[in-house]
Amino acid sequence: MNSPNLVNAAVFKKLTNHLQEAKKWSLSELFEKDPGRFPSMTLTAGGLFLDYSKNCLSGKTVELLVELAEECRLEQKRDDMFRGDKINTTEHRAVLHTALRAPRYEKVLVDGKNIIPEIHAVLDRMREFSEKIHSGEWKGFSGKKITDVVNIGIGGSDLGPRMATQALRHFHIKGLTVHFVANVDGHDLEAVLDKADPETTLFIVASKTFTTLETMLNAQSARSWFLNSGTIRDLSRHFVAISTNAAAVRKFGIPEDNMFPFWDWVGGRYSVWSAIGLPLVLAIGYNHFTEFLAGAYAMDVHFKNAPLASNMPVILGLVGIWNRNFLGYSSVSIAPYLQDLISFSNYLQQLEMESNGKQVRKNGEAVEYRTCPVIWGNVGTNGQHAYFQLLHQGTEIIPVDFITALQPHHTLPKHHAALLANCFAQSEALMVGKSAEKVRADLEAAGMSTAEIEVQTPQRMFPGNRPSNTILMNVLRPETLGALMALYEHKTFVQGAIWNVNSFDQWGVELGKLLAKTIENELEGDELAHHDSSTSGLIALAKASLKK
Repeated sequence: MNSPNLVNAAVFKKLTNHLQEAKKWSLSELFEKDPGRFPSMTLTAGGLFLDYSKNCLSGKTVELLVELAEECRLEQKRDDMFRGDKINTTEHRAVLHTALRAPRYEKVLVDGKNIIPEIHAVLDRMREFSEKIHSGEWKGFSGKKITDVVNIGIGGSDLGPRMATQALRHFHIKGLTVHFVANVDGHDLEAVLDKADPETTLFIVASKTFTTLETMLNAQSARSWFLNSGTIRDLSRHFVAISTNAAAVRKFGIPEDNMFPFWDWVGGRYSVWSAIGLPLVLAIGYNHFTEFLAGAYAMDVHFKNAPLASNMPVILGLVGIWNRNFLGYSSVSIAPYLQDLISFSNYLQQLEMESNGKQVRKNGEAVEYRTCPVIWGNVGTNGQHAYFQLLHQGTEIIPVDFITALQPHHTLPKHHAALLANCFAQSEALMVGKSAEKVRADLEAAGMSTAEIEVQTPQRMFPGNRPSNTILMNVLRPETLGALMALYEHKTFVQGAIWNVNSFDQWGVELGKLLAKTIENELEGDELAHHDSSTSGLIALAKASLKK
């Protein structure tokens, strides 16, 4: 039985009618009328605390949204995913990133085969390899210890491990530095190679097919750079692969013993829990990596078992549905008040927009509603001095997810109190705003003239009533980061299930890649394909420049 078209769901009309009432609400007044609003709209799971009370909704709104989730068969779709059904319908694949963090004793079947032993066999190899690197048993071709690791990947083979490695820098193994190269722009690779020593550098080439254009061009350039100092035989001490294409890996010069596999039921943006997480294992050590997996698993268990109305990923997803499909908000700003989460919004951009940036439902028919909003952001307090002006006084209402830790890793006095104060104040300011009366009173108290007050008042007013979520953790550790990432993975699943799109394919990524290969051949040769006049003109300018 197919999930209903969202706009045809019986509860959709109830929510549409309810919206007429909700449009009249003031968030400040909702808090004044309900002293229990904060405790009733907060949840705890996996070491995380979610406060969604600063959204323009009521208990009735949540009830209706849960009813919508039930009518869209969210629980069945969730169970289908965990069970290993082939819910990626265009590629006929199971979706089992959750199995990657499951304990050894669990059982998950794909085509009748329990995949858990296979997963843990790869994890065991990652542990053994990382221990050899950390102990110095694995040496470079000249007998020196490995001091630098360069991960070459792009998309899911870069964003997840890069973000997590940055986020967990307080847990890094001393004496080993992990770098990331993704962009096909040669400046990216050059900047890393300029600091690297071929005798002490290990390259991880991460590509499922071992054919990804950007990754393989960077890998070939790194290989050429290395062979200026080492030999073909030495590649085995300095290059490892994360791939499923053993033949291509061998052809590159990497022995199969240096290849860490993963599976077609792992999507790139969900793959940091697999061998794609090898750079993270090398950065923080295998024991901390198991804590990272355990945090994600704790969120999986919660998502799988908690009732919808008290299920953190479900509620986070449903609040997003309310904001997107009923209140009409077109983007979400991610504001981690943690410097170590500086790449978290980039990671979420791929996770959410590549998953749910779709315009057709699973049955191939066009959607009649908005799907994924634009995801963007930066760390606080930097964002406050960049784009928060628009959040407070711009013409668009943009919901914000504030994320922070109650305790820091540093011991610098006063810094963390100032950080938390700014985080909490921004969510409050977005909600309460500042009325004309309050502006006038403040300006009068400051001694401003009546005429000047009239000029200044409209400029200094804040409309308020702007929604936000706040996610807290006690401290940013491997397990809390794992739980946070799994929370957003499952939020993405919830929204895809309600929009009835396939959250696990990404055909929109492919067209530009194909056209780029054609144009690259034209830039390097004499043959020209037929293009529009703009593209042809740009190619001509580039060809002339490259010949200089």
